[in-house]
Amino acid sequence: MRLPRRSFLASLGAGLAAPALLRAQTRSTRLPLCFSTYGCPKWPWRTILDSADRLGYAAIEIRVIENDEDLPRRPEFTGARLQESRKDLDALGIKLVNLGSGVRLHEKDPQTRAKHLDDGRRFIDLARALDVPYVRVFPDRFVEGEPHSETLARIVDGGRALAEYAKGSGVTVVMESHGEVVVADDLETVLTGVGSERFALLWDAHHTFAAGKQAPDVTWQRVHRWIRHVHLKDSVPAGDKRRYVFIGEGEVPVKDQVRLLVTGGYEGYYSFEWEKRGQPDIPEPEVAFPHYVKVMGEYLAAAGYRA
Repeated sequence: MRLPRRSFLASLGAGLAAPALLRAQTRSTRLPLCFSTYGCPKWPWRTILDSADRLGYAAIEIRVIENDEDLPRRPEFTGARLQESRKDLDALGIKLVNLGSGVRLHEKDPQTRAKHLDDGRRFIDLARALDVPYVRVFPDRFVEGEPHSETLARIVDGGRALAEYAKGSGVTVVMESHGEVVVADDLETVLTGVGSERFALLWDAHHTFAAGKQAPDVTWQRVHRWIRHVHLKDSVPAGDKRRYVFIGEGEVPVKDQVRLLVTGGYEGYYSFEWEKRGQPDIPEPEVAFPHYVKVMGEYLAAAGYRA
């Protein structure tokens, strides 16, 4: 994607200014900002950590490392390297807050479903070993030709199975508002149906607005008590799809979403899910990540955020 000159210069300025702006901050006073590695899919472990530290992020969530999504088999998280990775995080004061699995709870085929639930258990085991509080799963789709109520019931059953497995681990399974399960009615049906403290919501505030066509305050009112983690991003229509753009340059009311979170007492991280892996033509993370720090600092201040 070719950026307009004005947007490019503004983003470049943000990238240059952010480190200087944050240099005076100590790690303990950083804003509760996070990024998902979905936005930097080619980066190795050390680049991820060093960039988070340099730009002033307080946390990261891992979806992919060097284009590899099978996190439980990554060398950074196996054998003696696992403890070294924990030390890497501790040394920088960066929290690893979420492991983004690709588990889909809607799957109907028995073998496919069993594989996804097994993957969920592997991710929960890894999160426990890394002292990571959340593992993300998808609800995710409605099965063609099947009543929505049946698909939702199967999603509930999968959520219960993973929540039961997570008991005693310190890990909470967070279902992302994603795919076709994005409106408050469906999210609430699943969350109340599972009914476990080990199963909560990752509010992808972009998807509930852009795909669910639901105003942020409506979604918040219905599901806020289950929200443990959030994904924020902006976009514009592109045919029958969406094209991701820098926050503040699209039509998603991110500033309003942040206001709802701050005034509503949300205590988690504000995670930037830059969709670089899904849309490789959008700007590089070296530009997008510092831009997010700058804009979110403004949005949090406007919302009255206090550490």
